[in-house]
Amino acid sequence: MLLETPTYADHQPPNVPIAARALRATKAYGSDSESGDTTVVALDAVDAAFGAGRFTAIMGPSGSGKSTLMHCLAGLDRLDSGQILIGDTDVTTLDERGLTKLRRDRIGFVFQSFNLIPTLSAIENITLPMNLAGTSPDQRWIDEVVGAVGLADRLRHRPSELSGGQQQRVAVARALASRPEIIFADEPTGNLDSRTGGEILAFMRSAVRGMGQTIVMVTHDPVAASATDRVLFLADGAVVGDLDEPSADLVLDRMRVLGN
Repeated sequence: MLLETPTYADHQPPNVPIAARALRATKAYGSDSESGDTTVVALDAVDAAFGAGRFTAIMGPSGSGKSTLMHCLAGLDRLDSGQILIGDTDVTTLDERGLTKLRRDRIGFVFQSFNLIPTLSAIENITLPMNLAGTSPDQRWIDEVVGAVGLADRLRHRPSELSGGQQQRVAVARALASRPEIIFADEPTGNLDSRTGGEILAFMRSAVRGMGQTIVMVTHDPVAASATDRVLFLADGAVVGDLDEPSADLVLDRMRVLGN
């Protein structure tokens, strides 16, 4: 049974389906019982929804719960209570095998540290998730993705032979290659210079606009957030607002109010 509709589910354009949502999502770390440690509430009954075919940023001060929310949405961490849904699938009811299948078949990931296999070429890294799943890549789609990220002449190179920006392009192409329902990106431009980061963000935005991809990105950078359709703001484990069609200045003003 689903919990009540989240407060921020209605903050989507009309007729936009929901790709992922959190319902009363609660997560705490630590214990104040035997060890005497202080319990830290990372998510405090969070309600949020993320529209399909949209590029959404999650922002907030350090310790606001933004990374925890993304990890729980992506099935990388479990809630203490509440629900996470990807489409109509209740992620919180899945066992480890079910979570593995969900992440493999329906979710793409892009991380700040690229997470490429150093002994594999660029094209082998791009097709790795499908190879592990035992599925055949759609070569026309792979060619389209590779062309869009500008990697056609670097496919046989290993990560050590690529620049940081090229490695992140490989990581983005890998996330897109299996046509997942949703891609989660954790500070994807954090290790890149501003020009290269801007190119990666432009491509991610074009993937949403031209390929119908859904992307949810955690970032602390107002400029990165300005590339998205919507920003969701967290503070102290709770949703405190959102902003459609953000500009860097508007995002920075909101972050100043939040204390970052």
